[in-house]
Amino acid sequence: MGSIQTELSLLQKAPLFPPDPIFGLTKQYLADGSPNKILLGGGTYRDEKGQPWVLPSVGLAEEAVRGSGHEHLPIAGLQSFRDRAAELILHGTQALKGGRIASCQSLSGTGALFLAGAALREIDPSPRDLLLTSPTWANHKRIFESLGFVVKDLPYYKNQRFDLDSYLGALDSSRPGSIVILHACAHNPTGCDPTREQWKRIAAVVEAKSLFPIFDSAYLGFKSGDVDADSWAIRYFVEDLGLEAGICVSFSKNMGLYGERIGLVAFVTRDSSLTQNVVTVLERVQRATVSTPPLYGAKLVSTILGTSEIKSQWEKDIITMSSRILAVRQKLHQRLLELQTPGDWSHIIAQEGMFSYLGLSPTQVAHIRDEYHIYMLGSSRIALTGLNDGNLEYVAQCVDKAVRQIE
Repeated sequence: MGSIQTELSLLQKAPLFPPDPIFGLTKQYLADGSPNKILLGGGTYRDEKGQPWVLPSVGLAEEAVRGSGHEHLPIAGLQSFRDRAAELILHGTQALKGGRIASCQSLSGTGALFLAGAALREIDPSPRDLLLTSPTWANHKRIFESLGFVVKDLPYYKNQRFDLDSYLGALDSSRPGSIVILHACAHNPTGCDPTREQWKRIAAVVEAKSLFPIFDSAYLGFKSGDVDADSWAIRYFVEDLGLEAGICVSFSKNMGLYGERIGLVAFVTRDSSLTQNVVTVLERVQRATVSTPPLYGAKLVSTILGTSEIKSQWEKDIITMSSRILAVRQKLHQRLLELQTPGDWSHIIAQEGMFSYLGLSPTQVAHIRDEYHIYMLGSSRIALTGLNDGNLEYVAQCVDKAVRQIE
């Protein structure tokens, strides 16, 4: 009987997949008993003491929404959240004034990307290429391949810098009508963003090739401390050029709401007559996945964005976080210079946002992990938020030793 059950078992065909690179790294870190261990892998903000930080603006919003109930939201989410999130990014644009924003609340940025892809597949199920920077966020490929897109890489990074010429060449060679994922700011994982002039050249190719842009906007405010500055490329595409686009927003980082999974997907349509159609498509794919999105995080964000004094505090909170990240970046660069660590480390201060690509080899990364208990991704991408005055010196010295000792 047992052998028959085994032969008939569908589950015996289940493959054993490797752990997710980021969550797997965190698991290794937690299992390490060393008192010197340092985690530089996860993309979460930590304060100067290495602790999670509840933003003062979030604390104010929590008091404001206390006791407000736990009923279901509509399929597309909390309307006030959707409206205020869209206004945050697209205020003053003709798209917003003209009713050309189709939006839906999502499970943070990951859910926004999934809903965007699922909606586009629902609108047009024919085979379509989806273009990603190489490298990109580790989960991008998995999300869009699971939706049936043909995922193709665009060269993006070379010699610790954004490789504009190679990127534009590959973009120009792509199939017309492809979908292209653009990092709105603070490129993950490299920290290398186009300048505004370079964005204009990218936009010209997108327009000429009739590509459909989706902006992955997970780090608005983390680059410069100013959401308007960090969302400049989005408004250039949809306002200056009048292009249709998808916008996927996360409030995990810039409000510290990691566990609330609060995000927005929005499509800017060419004509307001299309807006409600696209909303119904988003509702259809939302209903087939989570049915309705969670309430609490949406209330918090809506309250922060809709209450002038709390929003003012939030803007100060963003500056606090982005300023600390910038200071840590500069300190790490300066310390490597003082140690006369072999190599050119100018890319650290040329990069922007939460992450830095150190430029170490996988062998050096493994050595730093095994010998010094410092955990970073194999690509040597680090989250600068994991550094502070208590551990930066140790990290810099360990990087210096690894560069000198390991080829």
